[in-house]
Amino acid sequence: MSSSINILLTALLVLPRVLWAQDGNATGADAYRLMPQVEVDSSGIFLDQVLLCPAPNRVIPHAYLARAPRLGQSLSFSQNDIAVLAQAAAPALPLTNWTGVPAVRVSRRARALEDADLLDLLTTTLQKEYVKNQGDLELHLTRPWPKPQVPDEPLTVKVSEMPELGVTPSFVISFELWAGKEHVGNWQVPLKASVWRDVPVAHSTLRRGDSLMGADVTMERADVLVQRDVYLNYPTTDDTLELNETVDTGRPILNRSVRVRPLVLRGQLVEGVYEDGALSISLMVEALEDGVKGQTVRVCNPRTKHELVGKVENEKTIRISL
Repeated sequence: MSSSINILLTALLVLPRVLWAQDGNATGADAYRLMPQVEVDSSGIFLDQVLLCPAPNRVIPHAYLARAPRLGQSLSFSQNDIAVLAQAAAPALPLTNWTGVPAVRVSRRARALEDADLLDLLTTTLQKEYVKNQGDLELHLTRPWPKPQVPDEPLTVKVSEMPELGVTPSFVISFELWAGKEHVGNWQVPLKASVWRDVPVAHSTLRRGDSLMGADVTMERADVLVQRDVYLNYPTTDDTLELNETVDTGRPILNRSVRVRPLVLRGQLVEGVYEDGALSISLMVEALEDGVKGQTVRVCNPRTKHELVGKVENEKTIRISL
């Protein structure tokens, strides 16, 4: 009795391999064909990638079998390996009729990362994380790129080291490449950068004291990494802004060229008011410098020439502080 049981168990273990060997020679229209070689991405190895079936009434499910090999490596699966994995992934699929090779070799889809592809990745990341809405970033490599083999699938860049000043006309960046959750590698490259945007340029000579709103200005494309002090908040609807200096034709308007129109001008006589509790003193004082609302300026008593300081309240009044 014991001997019969052992023979039966042996037969059950051997039978699947015999069936695989016999069915491997099948040539029917409904036979499953094991592919000799396939390339996959980082998401894994799936049943419909390694098997084909010409029969129109049979659909091979997109069932996960195993993890994908790492980039540059390959894995080999025999018919029996695929059958075991398929039984767990798609138990309802009858795999009893086979053609094709006895084993499939699985590798990763790869491509060379060209200069243009790298620059696109870096530009997208640095625009989003550093340049933002300051303009349109343009990058160029200043040294040959080795064009490494990378997974042929969507890649992302993670910046690992950036200069303290951020994006400048010339800088070096260290970064990591990722394909989904898979780390591809680390690199460091020197770059030349420009950030392009429209900036205000004097169409004719603009004089000191002219209102900025409605000034004879044209917008021209410029690299704001080179012209770092360009006034970027133009056009403006603020009628209190004026030019602080003369700007010649064809020159950009800089931040230092613009100021809020002062309420009080140097040399102007205004009312100086001093209050201390119930005590209030008012006298005419001369402004020694221009001042906008809320700004502290120097004034003097024209009669005694005694210098005081006060805060501009309006175009006629400065509140004196002692």
